[in-house]
Amino acid sequence: MTTQNHIYFDHAGTTPMDERVLEAMLPYFTRLYGNASSVHTVGQEARYALDSARERVAKVLNCRNREVVFTSGGTESDNSAIQGAAYALEETGRHIITAASEHHAVLHACEALEDRGWEITRLPVDDYGMVDPQRVRNAITERTTVVSIMYANNEIGAINPIPDISAAVKQRAAELDRTIVMHTDAVQAAGFLDLDVRRLGVDMMSLSAHKFYGPKGVGALFIRRGAPFLPLITGGGQERERRSGTENVAGIMGLAAALELADSQRDEISAHCLRLRDRIIDEISSQVPNCVLNGHPTERLPNNVNFSFEGVEGEPILLGLDLQGIAASSGSACSSGSLEPSHVLLALGQTADLARGSLRITLGKHNTDPEVDRLLSVLTGLIRELRQLPTLSGAADD
Repeated sequence: MTTQNHIYFDHAGTTPMDERVLEAMLPYFTRLYGNASSVHTVGQEARYALDSARERVAKVLNCRNREVVFTSGGTESDNSAIQGAAYALEETGRHIITAASEHHAVLHACEALEDRGWEITRLPVDDYGMVDPQRVRNAITERTTVVSIMYANNEIGAINPIPDISAAVKQRAAELDRTIVMHTDAVQAAGFLDLDVRRLGVDMMSLSAHKFYGPKGVGALFIRRGAPFLPLITGGGQERERRSGTENVAGIMGLAAALELADSQRDEISAHCLRLRDRIIDEISSQVPNCVLNGHPTERLPNNVNFSFEGVEGEPILLGLDLQGIAASSGSACSSGSLEPSHVLLALGQTADLARGSLRITLGKHNTDPEVDRLLSVLTGLIRELRQLPTLSGAADD
């Protein structure tokens, strides 16, 4: 996608809002502006819209309407799921299992609980960044209450076998005769992978609208009926007392519209991105020496490319691309301003030096072959030029 003289390859960071989504939202900024908690006609118009959006989201997720909770985005959904379940089950145990490669929204939520006395097990991942269901099963103890494993990794696109992990968790919970909540962060999966919560076997699942051509600042959390949960945000009792605060009706209508579009176009967009993805991977692998593809070669999101380049750092790669009008990322958007090596790549066993030389290219439905041509032409020359620059240590020796 080209916008304002930039070619955009950072769709894992955010996506441009689909014009049809904006059209669905506009009436709720102006004409249909009511508070969905109000009993008068203006408020009830907003309530009707809210209920219809919940029904539409539930249909995509294959769940009950009342199992959908609207939030401010993926971070709130992750925090609410993990901490809400942990506090609800505190009397039965204080042990949480997650993976070392999770998004910071999950890792930091776990760290906050750890500071309050919970035990956190951070499972290792394999060389491709994937979690072994047997490792999850083996880590469960008589104190385990929550397991949180992401559906698809935001940096390297690795797809975890969530149905198998969920089955392992439920089987072990039955053996121990205890309740263990299974949560998955599906923020990057929406629009590319099946979100049927029954097939996935999860108790909770997090989504964020701006990752699938919807608005920023709105998300959803699936909470299976009967799953233990205490709300983190209290007040007016909205969302059936699971997330208080006046509902963002316009944003929620945008989320529902975007999710429906993403689900209906999933096969088409996935095929388009997959073709461009494999072309980029093949050409970088053949044209750029001493590079490493991060993540599984095939069991990855159709739009994700992540390479580490020996002898260079990610920041000058990004700056060099940006100067040529190409937007990409060195990893998670939440940490792209940091020079610290990616925790995801370190979890794969990469050295800190190699991990600092990572580049994430994430495609979208509007990207084209000419844009890929431009990316490959600029990137190959840029890496060659950066490797010819003297290192700081070499300059000091001179």
